[in-house]
Amino acid sequence: MISEDKITQLQQSLRGRVIQRHDEDYHTARKVYNGMIDKRPLLIAKCTGIADVITAVNFARENDLLTAVRSGGHNGGGLGLCDDGLVIDLSLMKGIHVDPDAKTAWVEAGCTLGDVDHATHAFGLATPSGIFSTTGIGGITLGGGLGHLTRHYGLAIDNLLEANIVLANGSVTKASANINPDLFWAIRGGGGNFGVVTSFVFRLHALSTVYGGPMLWELDEAGDVLRWYQDVVKSAPDELNGFFAYLSVPPGPPFPEHLHAKKMCGVVWCYSGDLAKAEKVFEPIRNFKKPALDFVGPIPVPALNSMFDGLMPPGLNWYWKADFVNELNDKAIAAHLKHGPQMPTLLSTMHLYPINGAASRIGNKDTPWNYRNATWAMVIAGIDPDPANNDKISRWAKDYWEALHPYSAGGAYVNFMMEEGEDRIKATYGDNYERLTNIKAKYDPDNLFRVNQNIKPAMHLEPH
Repeated sequence: MISEDKITQLQQSLRGRVIQRHDEDYHTARKVYNGMIDKRPLLIAKCTGIADVITAVNFARENDLLTAVRSGGHNGGGLGLCDDGLVIDLSLMKGIHVDPDAKTAWVEAGCTLGDVDHATHAFGLATPSGIFSTTGIGGITLGGGLGHLTRHYGLAIDNLLEANIVLANGSVTKASANINPDLFWAIRGGGGNFGVVTSFVFRLHALSTVYGGPMLWELDEAGDVLRWYQDVVKSAPDELNGFFAYLSVPPGPPFPEHLHAKKMCGVVWCYSGDLAKAEKVFEPIRNFKKPALDFVGPIPVPALNSMFDGLMPPGLNWYWKADFVNELNDKAIAAHLKHGPQMPTLLSTMHLYPINGAASRIGNKDTPWNYRNATWAMVIAGIDPDPANNDKISRWAKDYWEALHPYSAGGAYVNFMMEEGEDRIKATYGDNYERLTNIKAKYDPDNLFRVNQNIKPAMHLEPH
């Protein structure tokens, strides 16, 4: 236990607040996006800036406290929280500065994708990242950063130019191509293993409006759609992105009443090329098979990135399983046709996110992200508001994953993983794992930052 005096001292040295178990807002403060996660930290340090983060890291280290770092968003696996330890909460750190001339944005780690979209869109600029505006920029970036613009502009980490980091020893450093290049390499996919990233600098692209949205087909057409979709993704120009989904149609506007709650398959498209050519690009897509619903058209980037926010409010129960996928062969498609339609709840879903195109032209060893040659990152998500259905949604996701895993490429996208053990982490980083353990040993030798998809520091044996 930590003495009251020490906690008081911590509070007095922070600009932000220290929330304890007896505080009225403790239970609100310890909630994360995934309602299935129920962890009870001893202390939550709501940091207002980098000075608070330094203080919190030093306090955690000096008092040997289990430490979790929480940015501004989701963390599906619940790894922004811990039991009986300290949570370093960055959600108040919301600063953003856009430089339209340099086409860069400096972004603090508490920002969400919505915050970043709002700031950059005013200048007709965008940076590639996820598909929900409620996602935190910190976690998604450090894990890779997949989304609507991946095929055109690469992953979030491919557009990261620099980061400010508080290390385990309490010192502050920068990481970029020229400053601490080993650390810069490691944070581009290695997660929060190496320190607390307090701010990022991203490259921006001239992009304001895209041509996108969902296109849905009947469930019995899923086999044809999957085979056709595979061909489209493998031959599409970089500017065309589309993720395949099994889903149930939301029972409300703007969806037509006759489709409400109906299980369907679909592709959510995003064409980020010349809008004058969009109709022509979609001609063969629309000619393939008439969709039951076609909501594809010109849409501002922030609107596409927030299109699904309302469906997935914070507090739902989530169970994720994931894999990288190279090929949808007949057996894999048969497994999808069997398990996809068995979605156990209205919100449960399966997505296949393309990662070919621009993201695939960076070498597997150029960042820790080891599956540049995969075609998709697959995620199966059992989702429901009622905790009574947790077993049902978890069982569906596990069964579906087990049926597909033999046809996968191996590891999984770290941002789509629950706590699945060291073997899965090693499979995800593959040949890059050993290099990551050596960098971890340099920057966090005692593994202070271990509430994550943890990379243990390499053990350097002392000579006798």
